[in-house]
Amino acid sequence: MASSVQRGALLIGQCIAHKTPNAAKVRVKRLKFDDNLNMYFRKHTNYFAHDPEGVCKTGDIVLIKEMPEKVTVLITHSLVKKVYAFGDITDPITGKKVVVGQYRDHVEQRNEMFGVAEDGSGGFKYAKAPDRGWQEGKTDFTHKVGYQKWHEFEPGHPLHNDPAAS
Repeated sequence: MASSVQRGALLIGQCIAHKTPNAAKVRVKRLKFDDNLNMYFRKHTNYFAHDPEGVCKTGDIVLIKEMPEKVTVLITHSLVKKVYAFGDITDPITGKKVVVGQYRDHVEQRNEMFGVAEDGSGGFKYAKAPDRGWQEGKTDFTHKVGYQKWHEFEPGHPLHNDPAAS
């Protein structure tokens, strides 16, 4: 079965969650034509791209290219470029940042003209927001006990030694 992608072709895809060190898992979506139904169907393929610096994070749109030799059994592609960071939507024509359906500049101008609410809830401040990934390496509360014991059964009760009930 011949591949529909030529060797050395550039592929664009989205980075998805993975645990492979020095690599990024990239999902490339494409449409496959069915000759019998004369319809296109969505298909996707996952590739592991070599990313030693850890540039791409989950959700980023990246450009990958097949390597002449595999680095490992899984890693067959290399990361060429991070096209868009997740959450930062940029208009490709103007190069301006976009929020929902408006440019960030227009949102800031509107807030300056009309002001913000009296309680200070005047919207999100994009200029003051920390970069994505600022909480990496910080501990969360998953190491603490998440279940509080509300009832202890007396000895002799059928659920006394049941770990699910205590």
